[in-house]
Amino acid sequence: MHNFDLREVSSSQIEKELNTIGFDSSYLKKASDKFRYKNIKVYNLTPAQANILKQTALIFGADCAVNREVITGKVEKSDAILCGSFSQLRKISTKLKSQPFKLAILANQIEDFIKPKERQTKLVGILNITPDSFSDGGLYLSPDNAARKFIELQEEGADIIDIGAESTRPGAVSVDDKEQIERLKPIFNFIQKEKIKQVKISVDTRSSKVADFVLNNGADIINDVSGFEYDVQLPQIISKYNAGVIIQHSKGSASDIPHYENIIEEVYSSLKNKIEWAKEVGIKDIIVDPGIGFGKSREDNIKILDNIKDFYSLEFPIMVGISRKRVLGVQKDNNDLKDTFTLAYSYPLIRKGVDYLRVHNLKLHKTFLNSIPT
Repeated sequence: MHNFDLREVSSSQIEKELNTIGFDSSYLKKASDKFRYKNIKVYNLTPAQANILKQTALIFGADCAVNREVITGKVEKSDAILCGSFSQLRKISTKLKSQPFKLAILANQIEDFIKPKERQTKLVGILNITPDSFSDGGLYLSPDNAARKFIELQEEGADIIDIGAESTRPGAVSVDDKEQIERLKPIFNFIQKEKIKQVKISVDTRSSKVADFVLNNGADIINDVSGFEYDVQLPQIISKYNAGVIIQHSKGSASDIPHYENIIEEVYSSLKNKIEWAKEVGIKDIIVDPGIGFGKSREDNIKILDNIKDFYSLEFPIMVGISRKRVLGVQKDNNDLKDTFTLAYSYPLIRKGVDYLRVHNLKLHKTFLNSIPT
């Protein structure tokens, strides 16, 4: 009995694979869209909108799942999952442009959704000016050591240097605004005096007072691990300086991890709301972080990493911080092993095009990135 050989082909490789089998080269680019598929979740459609979207999808051989009561009109709203090849989705979009109920807006969003976007991973170097950070607490608390580390991170090729004066590890004691500012003053004085700034500087703080100080002294971005939950004045301060923000999802605590019905859905929805908050106060430069390790079980964290592409729909750069964290499963080992595991977990994220990786061992990651064929 003869068995056939089968192999799954990645959508990202389809054009190359079509060429390999000798497909007509003059039709290659257009045909490749028939082999690329997407599942798109559309939120809060009226029954009329959902019905039209479903029927339009079926016309072109695609499909659209909606609430079973949409056809009866017994629900006021329904989410939908639209699935099809890029070619089908483009045809659906064209058809929707002539439909009522504001579906022309949805058509444009679908077209933008499937538009190819170049994503290249950049690195965020960590500089903790703290006595109690979980992997390097105390190493850079002195001004001289902090200055040397800052220069080192620049020389190693950091795209952003993230400076923190308050540990956010599980069980860490909160540091008041005044103490954070006192810890930060020497490094910012050094940067200004020596005029050595070559990369963007973010500051890891939840405090609007600390943000006001650092943004007035040369910082470019505020990295708020609380996602605006700790200090509601923080967005206004960031907007005041026309600065950037890293909005992280955080819920519960390491000792009291909340239950999620759908971790991806809930984190996505929370981040989307925070993005709208930021945009409403005039913040334009936004990076989004799903918050690995912040109020999530190891299983939750792995689900987020496996489904990181779902967060690309937020349409802002995505940052992931897994460096030396418990999710790696080696928290009792030394930093060398933790860095090796960090790199192993980073590789699939790099292949998926995550925009930023926040790492302790920047040199290791930079060397690895430079070794990957383009």
